[in-house]
Amino acid sequence: MERLEALSEELKTLIATSGAHVVRLEGRRGAPATGVVWSADGVVVAAHHSIDEDDELEAGLPSGETVSAARVGSDPSTDLAVLRLKGSGLTAPAWGDSARIAAGDLVVGLSRPGRSIRAELGIVARAAGEWRAPAGGRLDRYVEVSLPLRPGLSGSLLAGAGGVALGLVTAGLLRGAALVIPPPTLKRVVEAILANGHLRRGYLGIATFPVRLGSAVARAAGQDGALLVSGVEPESPAERAGLLLGDVLLALAGQPVGGPHDLSPALEPERIGERTPLKYLRAGEVREGAITVGERPRAERGGR
Repeated sequence: MERLEALSEELKTLIATSGAHVVRLEGRRGAPATGVVWSADGVVVAAHHSIDEDDELEAGLPSGETVSAARVGSDPSTDLAVLRLKGSGLTAPAWGDSARIAAGDLVVGLSRPGRSIRAELGIVARAAGEWRAPAGGRLDRYVEVSLPLRPGLSGSLLAGAGGVALGLVTAGLLRGAALVIPPPTLKRVVEAILANGHLRRGYLGIATFPVRLGSAVARAAGQDGALLVSGVEPESPAERAGLLLGDVLLALAGQPVGGPHDLSPALEPERIGERTPLKYLRAGEVREGAITVGERPRAERGGR
């Protein structure tokens, strides 16, 4: 019994301390969302999908004060949004080492659906290495937690033992799962958005869909699947590289491609402007060439 009482007191202290880093976000349309203070000068991170439809956002601070919140930018592929508040007295959490997160770790999810903090106790259900979300965003680790998928979960601060911050919780990356955006991913995306207003993405200018190769072609190409080029945008990197409608893309940057997400590693921000080798099939003949990765236009939603 004494151990339970001691654990209860430790949890209450953790929640009171970590709750000072969590704010409430409200707009005209959606239910209140949660954000986490990133820096004391008013930068806050939130789940993109939880505030995407809201206009004229306001933030409820731990002090009870309500201030305006301006959007800086967002990255739907990692479900992150960055805002800047006009409040003062904000404190950022001490971010922990996500590489040390393991299945079974005891964690607390902290959100602010109203003026007070809501705390949820859970465990790390799964922890693995680097993971790419269905929307293409790269997370430095895959971390799934056993927190209830209740409204307002996304944007919560995940705290571990001792109050160290382990990341931002979101239900917007993978259907039916509460995932954690770890500190290294938060840092990379937030810094990019603060610098550019968005996360730069590589761009080829093609539309594709996966196909199975015939046995003879598969033997010649050394792989079973590939990507059929179903569209080439005018004046795009793909057009300049000579790709045509009906070409079958076999490899990019030396790596075989069998599905659209196989292109993602070659489209990271650091690859923009890089001349990248490609291999493709045209009229039954395997050909090789190169393509210079461009930067995806801000309004671009589809294609690669």
